[in-house]
Formats: sequence, C-alpha cells, structure tokens
Amino acid sequence: MNPDADQLWRAPRWALAALLALLGMLGPFSIDTYIPAFAGIARALDASPVQMQQTLSAYLFGFAFMNLFHGALADSFGRRPVVLWGIAMFTVASAGCALSQTIGQLVLFRGLQGLSTGAGIVVSRAVIRDMFPPAEAQKVMSQVTIYFGVAPAIAPIIGGWLFVHAGWHSIFWFLTGVGIVLWTANFRLLPETLHVTQRQPFNVRNLMQGYWQLGSSPRFLLLAFASGVPFNGMFLYVLSAPAFLGEHLRLAPTEFFWFFVLTISGIMGGAWASGRLAGKIAPRRQIRHGFVIMVVVSLANVAANFAFEPHPGWALLPIAIFAFGWALMVPVVTLLVLDLYPERRGLASSLQAVIGSTANGLVAGAIAPLVMHSTRALALASLAMMSIGLVAWVWVKQYAPEIGRLHAGHPAQ
Repeated sequence: MNPDADQLWRAPRWALAALLALLGMLGPFSIDTYIPAFAGIARALDASPVQMQQTLSAYLFGFAFMNLFHGALADSFGRRPVVLWGIAMFTVASAGCALSQTIGQLVLFRGLQGLSTGAGIVVSRAVIRDMFPPAEAQKVMSQVTIYFGVAPAIAPIIGGWLFVHAGWHSIFWFLTGVGIVLWTANFRLLPETLHVTQRQPFNVRNLMQGYWQLGSSPRFLLLAFASGVPFNGMFLYVLSAPAFLGEHLRLAPTEFFWFFVLTISGIMGGAWASGRLAGKIAPRRQIRHGFVIMVVVSLANVAANFAFEPHPGWALLPIAIFAFGWALMVPVVTLLVLDLYPERRGLASSLQAVIGSTANGLVAGAIAPLVMHSTRALALASLAMMSIGLVAWVWVKQYAPEIGRLHAGHPAQ
C-alpha cells in the first residue's frame, strides 16, 4: 500500500471506484456493443459466421498477450502512464474498426483493441490495492464490479440502437468517443498511486524473475484459475448470444437487452453482497458461498435444458444467478492473488488477466462455435467451466491451508 495514499485522493471513495470502473468498462463495451450488429456486419463485409467469431478471438487473444506486459510496465513506470497510453491506443484502434472495409481489416483493428483495453482492468486492480488496506480494498473492488456491471447491460442496447439507426460503423465511432472521454477524465483525475520506493527495475532479468516467481507458484496459478475460468460459465452465453437468444429463444435483436440486464443485475447483486460481507467473514467462507451458488444453479440449468424446451421465461434466470455467485466470490479471490506478492501487484494482476483472457479466447474461438448450436451443449460447457475453477479452489486449499483463513480486515501475510 502506498504510504501517502491519504494524500493522493481526497474525494469520496465511491468516486475513485467509479473512475476505476470506467477504465474496466472498455473491455465489455468493446465486446457487447457490437454483438447486436453481428449479422449486419457479416452481410456488409461478406463475412461468414466463423470469420465474425474471429473478430472476438482476435480481440481476446490480443488482450491476453499484452496483459503479459501491462502490469510489469505499471510496476516500473507507474500506473498512470500505462493507463493513458492504453486508452490512446484503444481510441485509435476503434477509429480503425469504424473505417474498416473488409473483414480482415476489422479483425486486425479488433486485435489492436484487445492489445490496449487490458491496461484499464489490470492497472485498476493494482491501484485499488495501492490505495486501500485489505477490508477497504474488498469494498472498493466490489463497488468497481457494481459500476463495471452497468457497462455490459447498456452496451448492447446502445449498440443495437446505433446499428438500427446509423449503421454498424457508428458503433465503433461511438467507442472512439468513449476513448476520448476516458482519456481526458483519467488525464485530469487519476493520481499516480505507485510510490517511488515501490517501483521495480525495468530490465529483462527482473522481468524474467517476476514471471518465474509467479508462474512457478502453485498458489498463484490455482487462485488465478479459480477466479478467471468460472467467468466463462456465463461469458459463453454472451459469446453465443446471437445463436442462443436469436435462434434458440427466438428473441428479436431489440429484445437481447433482457439477457444482458438480468446477467449484469446478477453481477451487481453479487458484488454488492461481497462488499457488505467485507471484513465480516473469512475470505474462504465467502468464496465457498459463491461456488455453492454456481454449482447448484449450473446443475439445475443442465437438468432444465434436458427436461424442457428452451424458453425465455426460464432460460435466462440460471445465467443471472450464476453471475451472482461469481461476483460474490471474485473480488475476494482477486485480492488474495494481489497479496501473494505485494511488491509485484501489477505483474500479478497482469498474469491473472492473462489466464482469464486466454480462457476467454479459447472459449470464443473454439468452444462457443462447437456448442452454440444446442442449449444442452451450452449448459454442459458452462458447468465444465465452473468445475475447472472449483477444482482449482479445492486444490489450492489443500496445497496451502492458510489461504483465505484470515479475517478480511487482517493484514496480508
């Protein structure tokens, strides 16, 4: 934690949480805003469904690759420069998407978007832990998740409206405008939270030592899997939204927002509950609650899809409940990851994001196209994603029994 934290931000805590959430929202806006226009973009660019799926995969793999470096750069040069350069690159890439005339150009600029958007989410996590002790950090992390949850709820609504009234290019011009506004806000408001005494040397040897320290740590890897992979239990449905909502549930593009509103309401509700529990129960107990919810609702979702024909009246609810369970536990697991190696919080946040986004990329590029044809296959794949995270959490508890036992307000050991 920065010893001068009290002097860096004098406004209310929620205001910093809102600013950091705006950084994190670049990711969901980059994905969810253009999903309602998938079919229209494919027709305009003469692209196949597989090629359109590549616009998602290119973004997610670019996100995963650059996350190897966002945190290391932020640990060496400070949080603020990395954020500002990342937003600037996102803005330019969004304009490139808007100007694309072929599917190849769109895939290229989507990849550039992915390379840049990770700066916001990676650095924002490190900023939170720079500024707040553990219990307070969990509350702020939960607030960020609540604000962050608004973006995916409104992004497809905005995207659908823009597509209908102004064409698909307008979606990416809108994202260009978002980038300009965010860059201006962070240039004026975001403080440098990494204390000069806590900066890491920027050289190959130090970077390799950091990557080896975290990459060879079973505790770090298992915690990163426990937080990042279960997200795909609901993200799979987001990636498959055109088929899941349009073909299986027979919803019109203008009705897609019901799915996003319910899912994000689950995320916001879980994050709110996580913040309320901060400092009141042990971290591992809160994580257990989250996994219990996800296990129960995943099994119920599989059973319902095998027993009944898919219908909007019930098929959207399990995803929202799953999102609640995920958001209840993920702020706690994220803080456990960041506190394993306090001197390398930026790098820890980076590698955690790499694991999560690599899983997202594999789901987008390989799993989603294989299972989106069937609601039963989607439900089974969602259960599998959650199960990987559950196994990782059970394993890390056996490997390191002390993990998460301390009260959330207790200093990290």
